[in-house]
Amino acid sequence: MKKTLIAASLVALTPIAAGFLAPAAEAQEKRTVVLVHGAFADSSSWNGVIAALQHDGYRVVAAPDNLRGVRADADVVADVVKGIAGPVVLVGHSYGGSVISEAAEGAPNVKALVYVAAFAPEAGETALGLTGKFPGSTLAPTLAPPVPLAGGGNDLYIRQDRFPAQFAADVPEAQARLMAAGQRPVAEAALSEPSTAPAWKHVPSWFVYGDADRNIPPAAMKFMAQRAGARETLVVKGASHVVMVSHPAHVAELIERAAKAL
Repeated sequence: MKKTLIAASLVALTPIAAGFLAPAAEAQEKRTVVLVHGAFADSSSWNGVIAALQHDGYRVVAAPDNLRGVRADADVVADVVKGIAGPVVLVGHSYGGSVISEAAEGAPNVKALVYVAAFAPEAGETALGLTGKFPGSTLAPTLAPPVPLAGGGNDLYIRQDRFPAQFAADVPEAQARLMAAGQRPVAEAALSEPSTAPAWKHVPSWFVYGDADRNIPPAAMKFMAQRAGARETLVVKGASHVVMVSHPAHVAELIERAAKAL
């Protein structure tokens, strides 16, 4: 049954260090959760979610996302998934949604996809195109001047002084400033690289996002969730683009519901 929920409460969790890749001999009944961060973030953005999942007995891997290109990044994540024995719940934030959509294609052990304020593109669509499909994104004016790369192309960052309000408006300011300083740049070309064969067409999906997201318009995420036939869509009131940082309990609970539904 498909359903949309509205969440308002916030449960505070203590972040801890993240994830490990368990060998095949240690495979357990519970699913392994693989988390993929997005642009302008890193794996530490999952710390609160990881803490909750590990507390409940799930194995968690925070997979690397190089933010260089959809296909190249998906290949890295796909290799991680191949090394895991047993079923996998693959979770992506923001640009990471494009990555998991590609990485899950042809991966028989991926049993669920969870999109956290994330893109779920159709073949031929791009992150930039989906961002502009509906009004509401204020990301472009907050970007710093592009950083030229030696091999061609540019890296993109959000200006540190604009980062808290743009990216993490519901995160304590001191924490948001740390996130701004540690942000990972995304290659400009990655945001305009078309997707190919999205796995959400045949792998069950779950979506969660905030209604105060300033990077990806909430209308765009609603559209993508409905198009994917999401099993459940959770909309967190007042949440920013980093809903997994500000509301880790809600995100972890959705991931666990996805794992238990399979």
